[in-house]
Amino acid sequence: MDLRKLKTLIDLVSDSNVSELEITEAEGKVRIVKAMVAAPAPVQAPIQPAVAVAAAPVALAPAPAAAEALSVEQLPDTSHRVTSPMVGTFYRSASPGAKAFVEVGDTVKEGDTICIIEAMKILNEIEADKSGTVKEILCENGQAVEYGQALLIIE
Repeated sequence: MDLRKLKTLIDLVSDSNVSELEITEAEGKVRIVKAMVAAPAPVQAPIQPAVAVAAAPVALAPAPAAAEALSVEQLPDTSHRVTSPMVGTFYRSASPGAKAFVEVGDTVKEGDTICIIEAMKILNEIEADKSGTVKEILCENGQAVEYGQALLIIE
């Protein structure tokens, strides 16, 4: 892959909401991962009134992962959540109107395709990383998903 094409891909990832990009061509394979900036941790120490007004919006707007983390903590020890390896759009089937890859109650083996995530017009098959029974599907067909977001629960 030539240097100009590589620079274009790096610029594309840095200017978009994509956190990871992997491309395989005849010349080789390139993987670009954008560094994620961690959100500041909530302040535990008492806050002076003047600062509390400025900090209130941060405290009132919980991170989307916070609600998900609560439900994950309540999972039985035998449950396993399959998470999204990328940012994209979640699809339960290979095409509109086709049968879904898995339904609640289906038994899956490690390596079975369980859904598709479309990222940058590329359809990526997501495989089960554990064998078991599908207990719950956490995403709707066509829903945007983030890196690390729970897609479904296997028990």
